[in-house]
Parts: sequence; structure tokens; C-alpha cells
Amino acid sequence: QVELVESGGGLVQTGGSLRLSCAASGRVSSINAMVWYRQAPGKQREWVATLTNDGKTNYAASVKGRSTISRDNANNTMYLQLNSLKPEDTAVYLCYAVSSDRNYWGQGTQVTVSS
Repeated sequence: QVELVESGGGLVQTGGSLRLSCAASGRVSSINAMVWYRQAPGKQREWVATLTNDGKTNYAASVKGRSTISRDNANNTMYLQLNSLKPEDTAVYLCYAVSSDRNYWGQGTQVTVSS
């Protein structure tokens, strides 16, 4: 079992920055990759970025160049740095872990960007 807890969301003005965190606990050794998704009201869940265990990263076009996914292995925490935020970035941001036995979701953290 893996537990994921996101934090770091909040209300920010257009052009601002936030750093989201996803703390993993439990069988973290079974995790092969960690992913950020987001879901805006009335819209489908959207993939944002992926970080694999060998350090490969990949970003959605909507955030590429404005975001950085990273991790702190010592603290079992993944981060998503979001810069130059836009109102269309407003969403619940969810952490997703791909593990050897099953996949896990966190509960999400709200990001609201005011214009």
C-alpha cells in the first residue's frame, strides 16, 4: 500500500509561482514513476508531468517551459514547481504513483490563479 498526500496549493495572482508537494509513504520502494495530473471544474482530468525512477521527465505542452517536476528521495517527496501561472492553470492537482502491483492517487491540492 502507498499513501500520497499533496500540499502547497493556494490562491495566486497571474504570473505567480507555486511549488506543489506530494509526500509518499508505505511501500514507496514499489513505485516506478510518479505523475501529476490536474482537473479543472467541468473538465476531464489532464496529465501534467511525469518523473520516472531513472530521472526521466516529461511535460504536457500546456505547462512545458513553465514547470519543473523533481523529487527528494530522502524524504520520499515529489514536487511540481509551477511558474508564470495563468488563470487556465486553476485546477485540483493530483499526485499519482505507478507501482509494481497497482497505482495510487492522492486526494489533491487546489490551485487557483486569479486574473
